[in-house]
Amino acid sequence: MNKPIYDTWNLSYKSIFGAIRQFETCVFSIRLPKDVIPDFDPVLVLFRTGFKERFLPMHKSAEEEDCIVYTTEYTARYSDVHYYYFSYTCNGTRHYIKKTNVHEGTLNGGDLFQLTVYSDKYQTPDFLKGGVMYQIFPDRFCRSGKVHENIPEGRVLREDWGGTPYYRPDQNGHVWNNDYFGGDFAGIQSKLPYLKELGVTCIYLNPIFESHENHRYNTADYMKADPLLGTNEEFAELCSEAEKYGISVILDGVFSHTGADSIYFNKFSRYDTIGAYNSKESPYYNWYSFFDYPNGYEAWWGIDTLPNVNENYPEYTEYICGDKGVLNYWLSLGAAGYRLDVADELPDLFLDNLRKCVKKYSEDKIIIGEVWEDASNKESYGVKRRYLLGDQLDSVMNYPFREAIINYVKGGSPYDMENSVMTIIENYPKPTIDVLMNFVSTHDIERAINRLGGESCDDKSKDWMAERYLSEEEYNRGKNLLKAAMALQFFLPGVPSIYYGDEAGLQGYKDPFNRRCYPWGHEDKELIAYVSELSRVRKSLDVLKDGRIYFVYRDDNVIAFARTGETDAIFFVNRSGNTAVVNNISSELNRFTDFRPFIGEFANDTVTVKPYGYTIIQALFKG
Repeated sequence: MNKPIYDTWNLSYKSIFGAIRQFETCVFSIRLPKDVIPDFDPVLVLFRTGFKERFLPMHKSAEEEDCIVYTTEYTARYSDVHYYYFSYTCNGTRHYIKKTNVHEGTLNGGDLFQLTVYSDKYQTPDFLKGGVMYQIFPDRFCRSGKVHENIPEGRVLREDWGGTPYYRPDQNGHVWNNDYFGGDFAGIQSKLPYLKELGVTCIYLNPIFESHENHRYNTADYMKADPLLGTNEEFAELCSEAEKYGISVILDGVFSHTGADSIYFNKFSRYDTIGAYNSKESPYYNWYSFFDYPNGYEAWWGIDTLPNVNENYPEYTEYICGDKGVLNYWLSLGAAGYRLDVADELPDLFLDNLRKCVKKYSEDKIIIGEVWEDASNKESYGVKRRYLLGDQLDSVMNYPFREAIINYVKGGSPYDMENSVMTIIENYPKPTIDVLMNFVSTHDIERAINRLGGESCDDKSKDWMAERYLSEEEYNRGKNLLKAAMALQFFLPGVPSIYYGDEAGLQGYKDPFNRRCYPWGHEDKELIAYVSELSRVRKSLDVLKDGRIYFVYRDDNVIAFARTGETDAIFFVNRSGNTAVVNNISSELNRFTDFRPFIGEFANDTVTVKPYGYTIIQALFKG
């Protein structure tokens, strides 16, 4: 038989590609060779974790040249992740059709197929769709020079903008992260024209709340901006001014732990409050879990400066998610939503409450979770998570795309690239896909230019990374591959997120060297112009806002995919240093009925793609 038994990417087998909305009806079909005569009609076996299997009878629906088509329908009643396979008996022997090669059916082997069913009420905010994010580590982006008051004790205020961040531990093995370069709200505000020119429509800020380490993931006071950044009023002014440029601002919410040096825990007696560490009578005592009071307590990854909180303790939930809580307060100052730090460590009930709070304030506020794996089927601490079913997150940080992009441009298999991307696209709800946070660098991983152009930093020491810069040859290689990676980042489904300085050629291996100061006055202007052009192209093509994706071509150097919607476009990306010429493109596209309008748009039936560049062909009409 020439056709596969089953193929989830082919609408003649599964009538709706990918995740389906609750109460939608999906038609499933399998194809069996004509010489296979089942004893009884085949069945679709489908179940949810913790529930019994359902057996849906299939019936003969068509006879094709060399196979018989069996079909059934399923109307999804419950939003959940479902798993399924097909089964039939022949001469008394039971056979199973399960998954192989990511999306195809195989006989008597393989894995379960996944069917994500999301709430019929699930929608995601429109403001981010089709836009461009820009991630800023606040201490390192831009220093206004403004004098700030009430700076807490114990900070090293550095004047050497661009110097290597402190990283060596003290005699007790602790790295205090107490050196500050002075980036602030006013500095960010002064660069809004630059960000506008770059094409940015949304700024994502790493934590801004008062904290006593420069990364600010050890919150000291959720209701107060860090004094070195400015005041709460200055944050509100930043949001107001950014809005004039068409730029929104989202915040980093760190709700799984606080700082030990905080108004809530107060281990070092910095504050006048009675913290949980100071007394069992503290109003914050039950926020934390002590096993040997006061010095024995649960801490994030065992780091004693980051005591874990009991997120579902009613008073803590109310403090964060209540009508007068943290979330509402910063939204009222102009924040457009939150990126949630370590979302897999936030319990379901807390995420439910968080979403209710944010969406009660405004449906157009966004919630993005930090999840490093496929978020549709993620398990954490023995619990199957339900991030993307419609009652928790809008989006996640798209680490699977990042790895797929980086591995591909470094020479990896184009099939692996396609399969990695399409697996996420297949498993995630469409509302999520349109607002996925797509990046090639963040504050938690080495910068892409280093990963692409330099030596691997795996298993290397901090001393090795600290002053390790790319040679001219490495830099040029990294820059060129970064261009190809960014083309994919900007054109794949989701929203590209630029980590501050990537567009300027800023280098850096892992934390804290990936958090160096933005190189004002020493930028790679050519790279900035390239990224600005990507943003311009992205804005000019409506199909990049919410168009679906189909991979249509691949060879040793070029990969091509179509984005389809009210209009269609095909994107060719060349990962090599040579000009690529794709011949006989019409024969490639003829395989796809949707893309026949493109034929005739190619001079001499070829497409030429510059080294490390891209070519876009847009259909003049919809077929």
